[in-house]
Amino acid sequence: MPADPLRLDGADRLDPALRAVATTRTDFTAAAIQLMRESLNERRRAAAEQTDARGVTIVDDGAPGGAHRVPVRIYRGGPDSAPAVVYCHAGGFALGNLDTDHRQCVELARRARCTVVSVDYRLAPENPYPAALDDARAVLRWVVDAAAALGVDAARVAVAGSSAGAALAACLAHGAADGSLPPVVFQLLHQPVLDDRVTASKTEFRASPAFDGEAAELMWRHYLGEVASRDAVPARREQFDGVPTALITCAEVDPFRDEAVEHALRLLRAGVSTELHVFGRTCHGFDSLLPDLAISEQLFALQGHALAAALA
Repeated sequence: MPADPLRLDGADRLDPALRAVATTRTDFTAAAIQLMRESLNERRRAAAEQTDARGVTIVDDGAPGGAHRVPVRIYRGGPDSAPAVVYCHAGGFALGNLDTDHRQCVELARRARCTVVSVDYRLAPENPYPAALDDARAVLRWVVDAAAALGVDAARVAVAGSSAGAALAACLAHGAADGSLPPVVFQLLHQPVLDDRVTASKTEFRASPAFDGEAAELMWRHYLGEVASRDAVPARREQFDGVPTALITCAEVDPFRDEAVEHALRLLRAGVSTELHVFGRTCHGFDSLLPDLAISEQLFALQGHALAAALA
């Protein structure tokens, strides 16, 4: 629904370039999700076709996922036996596909000289928890088990994700720490969705540009239904023993900002080496809205450097 950007929570704090494009809220009702999917997928497909992917080899494949195969897209930006990253895309658990974070995956593969395996997990509300997480788990196991065939180093595997995908990545990191999943050496969480409960930033940005606090409530409802456990919601986890090193990045004008900051602090207090960056004057999804903006370039450079260092 179009709106005057200055009447949206926090819009006046945005970089002028973002203020010019982030002028609407996100209607995340079940009916709106169905209407959004086709147009959003088409826009992301077109953007993926225009992405400069020089230096990266890209192929589509599938990973065993129990009774079904999980579609994946593999981005090779390094040599044989390169480290691997299992990546989960953004979309509020209900939107998106392999095109959604295509640019982000290209940037990670090229800058960190690694192999990125992007997961096309099942979407809510048709497929609520644990469907998406089960798909991500299946891909992580497949990458490690099939490392020789995939040409990756099973001893250097990281997990990464954006928004709701970052929640899945965090859950993978927790599973690796618990021993229910193969070990991972690093977690890269961008604008992560981590807590289904009320936070100050969700209240402050109840009606903000791009994704807002009201949409956040609906998102969790679509994904969880009546379930709220530490296995589904990273912020509900109590122990962080063995959790891998992390880079957490988030936006200033974002309902999910405070849970990202709090998660970073909890990791640090637990002795987990963690780097946190809050990108000022930005909103949720800024790197997708304007990937060529200078601050998006700063994000990509930071992520690539941290990933390369962790996987070295």
